[in-house]
Amino acid sequence: MDNKTINGTIILKKGKDQSLQRFHPWVFSGAVAKIEGDPQNGDIVRVQSFDGTLLGKGHFQRGSIMVRMLVWDNSAIDDAFWQNRIQAAYTQRLNTLVSLGEGMTDCFRLVHGEGDYLPGLIVDIYGKVAVMQTHSAGMYASRKEIAEAIKAVFHDSIDAIYSKSTPIGTFVGDNDYLYKKDGFNATGIEVKENGCKFFVDWEKGQKTGFFLDQRDNRNMVGRLSDGRRVLNLFCYTGGFSVYAMSGGAVECCSVDSSQLAIDACKNNLKLNGFTQNCDCICTDAIEFLKNVEKGRYDLMIVDPPAFAKHLSAKPNALRAYKKLNSMAIEKVAPGGIVFTFSCSQVVDKNDFALAVFSAATIAKRKVRIISRMTQPSDHPVDICHPEGEYLKGLVLYVE
Repeated sequence: MDNKTINGTIILKKGKDQSLQRFHPWVFSGAVAKIEGDPQNGDIVRVQSFDGTLLGKGHFQRGSIMVRMLVWDNSAIDDAFWQNRIQAAYTQRLNTLVSLGEGMTDCFRLVHGEGDYLPGLIVDIYGKVAVMQTHSAGMYASRKEIAEAIKAVFHDSIDAIYSKSTPIGTFVGDNDYLYKKDGFNATGIEVKENGCKFFVDWEKGQKTGFFLDQRDNRNMVGRLSDGRRVLNLFCYTGGFSVYAMSGGAVECCSVDSSQLAIDACKNNLKLNGFTQNCDCICTDAIEFLKNVEKGRYDLMIVDPPAFAKHLSAKPNALRAYKKLNSMAIEKVAPGGIVFTFSCSQVVDKNDFALAVFSAATIAKRKVRIISRMTQPSDHPVDICHPEGEYLKGLVLYVE
């Protein structure tokens, strides 16, 4: 598919151009008055106001979000466009991700969708491997041009570029390598994050293989773990567990319902030299927490998967957050700390804080918020797209 070709025009209803005038990157189907031409999913289309003013161009896709904007004028969506966008994203990381410059970190998010003005695209860097996820038909269709831009920006220092497609409506793309240097045959790699070591498997792991968005929050867990007994619920590959043990925890219990995750957690702990006082248990985290003796742990990490991926699921998600956090607050030792998170985009930080407040009331304990957490600098939020701030966290001190 030639993404440099304009294949239609989207004309908005009268008065529905205000959000685009404020540079919000989405055009919702309800704002569309007329579609000129016959654009297919993934095509580049023009977007015009009701009076015919050009507002920009973007990727077309039938659904609730009909256009994801790429430019706000008549600029070409060509090879130079992709390279300029990727270069701008990389420059921001070099300027703001401190541990990257110190050589303590060699894994980071290179492109964070709307936060880097590339809606529908995620690119994570693991050492010399780039892992791409496309969340729109347009970005999937553009993946080869994006791969060439990544190679150009990194001056061919990248060893491989892997495209890990996510389902887009009824469409499921291929998972494949867009580029491999001669002799490259790995499916995973050892990386460093703030000096901690992790093995990342981009082919079998969730998302791109590792949750880079918790980097700064893992670091805080490490700083507060000295001498504590730690419980890491929904541990995945053990990121928080490694930081806790590195920070001086006397023991750490890691719990996840996935055996693959538990095996990876064990391997990551071992990779960092931790084989004693590190239990890794494959079971349902909520059921495990129900049976935990009160006061058994004095630092808990509660980092569940997204309870709500759509607005309709929000009420049930808030109830789930309230129930889960009330158990954690009830069970943590006096003077203990609870790190609790929500990665549900439809649950904003105020909703989440209210759910945790209700949980503390149910647990009948005195709780203080000692810190609020969010995503790190390589997961930027476009100021015109506040929906991009999806990760919320609270650090609670429980008397």
